[in-house]
Amino acid sequence: MNSQLTKIAFLSGAAYFCCMATAHFFSIKVPVLFVYYDTPFYAYQDKIISFAVCAYIALFYSASQHRAVALNAIIVLAITVAGLSFVNVSSALASVLQDGQSTIPYWLQTGAIAGYLIILLALYIKDGKTHNKSFKHDLRVN
Repeated sequence: MNSQLTKIAFLSGAAYFCCMATAHFFSIKVPVLFVYYDTPFYAYQDKIISFAVCAYIALFYSASQHRAVALNAIIVLAITVAGLSFVNVSSALASVLQDGQSTIPYWLQTGAIAGYLIILLALYIKDGKTHNKSFKHDLRVN
């Protein structure tokens, strides 16, 4: 079972992804909700992204309610961080940036998501240790 703090952490992610989906749907290009906020885009692609982000919303909400789903959400977020990192160093991104335009803002946002990932993983591990202690105690009592 997830601790209250772990539930809040996953629900915070679900809320963040709700904001992200809304921003993409309405093409509200602001940092944090758009990692690549200052690059060229097509509005129809952002609508597609907004619908795809709904899967993250459902996954993170489910992870907040069910420990069995939490590890899946953590793995998906790790894949997301790896994917964003790949994009950050890609020639495809470099080809749409202005001369001298830095990728630091994208790395900062990728780092923030990685930080959130580390927090979720630490909470998941902590809850697992608590669950195992409780389970062992229940076995001794019964």
